[in-house]
Amino acid sequence: MDDDECIREMLLNALSIAGYDVCLSGHGVEAIECFLSAKKTERPFHALILDLSIKNGMDGVETIGRLAGIDPQVKAIVCSGHANHPAMHNPADFGFSGVLPKPFSFEQLRNEVDKVIGARSARVY
Repeated sequence: MDDDECIREMLLNALSIAGYDVCLSGHGVEAIECFLSAKKTERPFHALILDLSIKNGMDGVETIGRLAGIDPQVKAIVCSGHANHPAMHNPADFGFSGVLPKPFSFEQLRNEVDKVIGARSARVY
């Protein structure tokens, strides 16, 4: 989930090349709807990447809070360029399983996703 279309496209390309199935959303409500739809299928999400700051929409902290209410086992990576935000220093305190500071490299992205899900060829959102 990211409100910047360029970042969403970059994530789609990078994670697809790495062998992941990827879904994209631009804000929290859309992310939750997609998560619920996937949860009803045989291919639920293994992890989410949530931007911390969303213009005119539900941000990453509120989104992970709502998702944790739906599925306490949800795994999400907080992603942001706001290095001083407490969620970037203590992601678990906010319900996140990992952290990805912007800007990040393809290798950093792949390593953090692999670390959070503990397996390859999963579905990342």
